[in-house]
Amino acid sequence: MELYFQLVSDAESLAKACAELGGEEFIGFDVETTDLDPYKGELRLVQLSNGKETKVVDVRAFGSGDELKTSKALKPLRDLLSSKKQTKIAHNAKFDTKWVRHHLGCDTENIYDTYLASVLIGSADGERRHGLADVVQFFLGRTLDKTEQVSDWGAAELTASQIEYAAKDAVIMREVRDRLHERIVTEGLEHVLKLENECVLPIAQMELNGIYLDETRWREQLAVVSKKQAAAAEELQGMLAAGVAQASLFGRPEINLDSIDQVTSALQNLGVPVEGTTRAGALLPLADDYPVVAKLLEYRQMAKATQSFGENILGFIEPSTGRIHADFRQIGAPTGRFSCSNPNLQQIPHEAEYRRCFVAPKGRKLVVADYSQIELRILADISKDKAFIDAFRSGADFHAATAAQIFGIETDAVTPDQRSFAKRLNFGVVYGIGVQRFAKMTGLSESQAEDTLRRYFATYPRMDNWLRAQAKAVLTERTARTLTGRLARLRFNENDRAEVGAAQRYAKNMPIQGTSADILKRALRLLHDDIQGTSAKLVNIVHDEIIVETDASEAEETARKLEGSMLNAGREFLKDVPVKVDLSISDEWSK
Repeated sequence: MELYFQLVSDAESLAKACAELGGEEFIGFDVETTDLDPYKGELRLVQLSNGKETKVVDVRAFGSGDELKTSKALKPLRDLLSSKKQTKIAHNAKFDTKWVRHHLGCDTENIYDTYLASVLIGSADGERRHGLADVVQFFLGRTLDKTEQVSDWGAAELTASQIEYAAKDAVIMREVRDRLHERIVTEGLEHVLKLENECVLPIAQMELNGIYLDETRWREQLAVVSKKQAAAAEELQGMLAAGVAQASLFGRPEINLDSIDQVTSALQNLGVPVEGTTRAGALLPLADDYPVVAKLLEYRQMAKATQSFGENILGFIEPSTGRIHADFRQIGAPTGRFSCSNPNLQQIPHEAEYRRCFVAPKGRKLVVADYSQIELRILADISKDKAFIDAFRSGADFHAATAAQIFGIETDAVTPDQRSFAKRLNFGVVYGIGVQRFAKMTGLSESQAEDTLRRYFATYPRMDNWLRAQAKAVLTERTARTLTGRLARLRFNENDRAEVGAAQRYAKNMPIQGTSADILKRALRLLHDDIQGTSAKLVNIVHDEIIVETDASEAEETARKLEGSMLNAGREFLKDVPVKVDLSISDEWSK
């Protein structure tokens, strides 16, 4: 394929190029930068192609720094990128969008991300990679030379090879999009791809916004946790010592608390019924009966927090903004849930002591909102179980209502322990819990657990039928879908009971958890559109929770917009069950 491209480095040529591209339906879009971080590097090139010819815009020729955002010469480019008339096709569009937003000061509208399309198509194929060269090879059967990707894009003059490389990445985007879209349509993924494409802008903006961390508070919290961890370790050593056969020369034996083998052996010698694993899931049911187990879990929680974050998180603060700009992967799992890294803000401990370190700057507030029991509401809506739906429509405490049904008592008579028991059961059902797992989780015998589950499903028969249908269908179809059509393919050996059981649990949970992720993404786009022109900005998301920073004077209005976006998104998906959002306005990340 012969390549035609034009290097654009003056106002007249740029205006003409943008006018030509303005009549196109699809525009291949790419950028070349001097760094991976828009706060550290320079936007060197912007490439735009109609699939036959590429316009390579040398951004440096038009200025540098903040002057690019107001440059009259660059206005045609900003107008073209922010226009909703043309579809901009990009691979990993979040990257390109962030650079354009930060350096040119405009949003890139109407995105078609071929990276996201490839991920959706290959939802369960962990072996297939989704880089542009990989996608071109897999779908077009051609090799895309990426040698110049790591070349010096900050050079005073770019080589002909660099410019040709840049042009190729943009010109091929239309062909890649067309081939991918054939599969998207065949797989019934149009709706979910539209949802994902519309979510690119909010996520790109959120990463650029960043979240503010109070360093002084964080260090104070680390000092407190360090002391607590040392005290817990000392107490735990004493409790485990009786389970160690031989003392050291200095008396009490020392146990490596990070050694699974040593800890397991000591627990077994103390009579704790651990069966070859000391994972939290296996230990939790034992914590009430064995103080040593409760102490071990407490120690591990603190150790995990200090090891995962500690002083390390402070290294992620961007000096020019004083904020943490984490990396959010939009499809972090086949369910569609986000994942987060550098650092993983989704794993910040839930304890208030940690979260209160994430604050709003002076004169600003954080508005925090999360969906209430959204996965249970989704299950009620999907299963069409009348009793389940009525429980939410009534506005009553759902967990208390479940407890009343299970224990055969009036709702007013439900104790806190009974409600807690019902809550674990409700959420266990969402994750496809079985008799054995429920017994371990609650400390019941298997016969008691079986009887409890039987009574539970007798209360919600259509929900039981839906779960059974999901478990049966996956054996032949080997797929699961959300309400948007998001697809997960499952691989398992039908002769392996453990693999079959895991697949059936996943088939029950994926439509629920995945629909929850879809609702959140829709809410993010609605919110993004609704807060344009205000002081509000999205700064973080954690599963069903959205955190927005805003001027204190606009906090109440921002809260209304956030709640409205989340409720409207929920209503688009759930037709029979009301959606509820819990809101708070604070100086810090708290509920």
